Amino acid sequence: MQRPLADEIRPKTLDEVVGQRHLLASGAVLRRLIESGTEANMVFYGPSGTGKTTIANIVAERTHKALYRLNATTASLQDIKDIIADVGTLLAPGGVLLYLDEIQYFNKKQQQSLLEFMENGKLTLIASTTENPYFYVYSALLSRSTVFEFKAVPPEEAEPAVLRALNIEKERAPLPLEWEEGLPLQIATACGGDVRKAVNAVELLSSTAQPKKGKLFIAREDAAQVSQRSAMRYDKGGDAMYDIASALMKSLRGSDPDAALHYLARFLEAGDLVTPCRRLLCSASEDVGMAYPQAVAIVKACVDTAMQLGLPEAQLPLAQAAILLATAPKSNSVVDGIGKARADVRAGRTGDVPRQLQNVHADTTGFDNQQHYLYPHLFPGHWVDQQYLPDALKGVKYYEWGENKTEQAAKAYWEKLKGKSL
Repeated sequence: MQRPLADEIRPKTLDEVVGQRHLLASGAVLRRLIESGTEANMVFYGPSGTGKTTIANIVAERTHKALYRLNATTASLQDIKDIIADVGTLLAPGGVLLYLDEIQYFNKKQQQSLLEFMENGKLTLIASTTENPYFYVYSALLSRSTVFEFKAVPPEEAEPAVLRALNIEKERAPLPLEWEEGLPLQIATACGGDVRKAVNAVELLSSTAQPKKGKLFIAREDAAQVSQRSAMRYDKGGDAMYDIASALMKSLRGSDPDAALHYLARFLEAGDLVTPCRRLLCSASEDVGMAYPQAVAIVKACVDTAMQLGLPEAQLPLAQAAILLATAPKSNSVVDGIGKARADVRAGRTGDVPRQLQNVHADTTGFDNQQHYLYPHLFPGHWVDQQYLPDALKGVKYYEWGENKTEQAAKAYWEKLKGKSL
């Protein structure tokens, strides 16, 4: 049975690993750890196909330990105990290096069970996860490990791996194998930083290559079909989703309509309408706010329309909302104002509600039969000077007028009516 190409092409040395220059360049901490043969517990955090398993293999080779692999989605406590039982036997004379994939699927008790063996040195752990380990990995285990973050491999660094895979397939092919110019970079770009995905695409394309004049030929059009949508990393509820949501929000806030449309498109391609709708609605108040108060109503209408239409038509009202928010004037006076007010409430700075603002039923207590409330609509300009904040907060300012046209116009109106600077 022929080995999968992704396994056959797996690097055997650090110099063969593509990407992760920040971890494996000369002098980098991880490279020094591996080359010195130092035994250290590690957590590899990053997207799939970026070399986590490959580097674990190289670490095991350097430390002369028996490498055991477990996947936390299917492994149990008994599997760990069975591995520990091999320590000191002919199966693992130099100790055990456990590569635990997807550790985030182990519950707290399962993760705690590893601590005893890590403490006595019977087991060296390399855990991998595609989710943020500081959220998903037990803190006691993290404190005994070093976290290394793996990055998606850039196309220019993934391209050599694609070329190696193509050349291997060329040697395997029953007929001379050729490919269209620019194909390796196209595959490397479409893989979205996942080298394994790129190599698998090469294997599939080679097995389905069309005979042409006595040769097998791989066209770029075929590569586009095989790798369509593969460059997008999206896992609902995972780090990738929150990263894209954060990028969308910050692009709206940064008034970059092109970036906002890009991140919105990534949600649409993943079929997720809920997450971008929430971010758009939030940005209308958080980032635009009083600079253009109508933005809330417009964005709400766009979101409602999108949810009624569904994809693909939903892309239009959502794009409209994104462009509106990105190009609208900005004000965070709403965020600052409510933030300051809630901070005071949390700190206990409240005080009694002023007598004139209390509910009318308070007048029946017998202590004071006059509420002394002044009804603003009975006064010129529908305003009258009276105290609204509790005595303990008298004179406190939460809301600061933004510098945009809308808020400055409102400020000028009230300064004229109140006869004082605000």
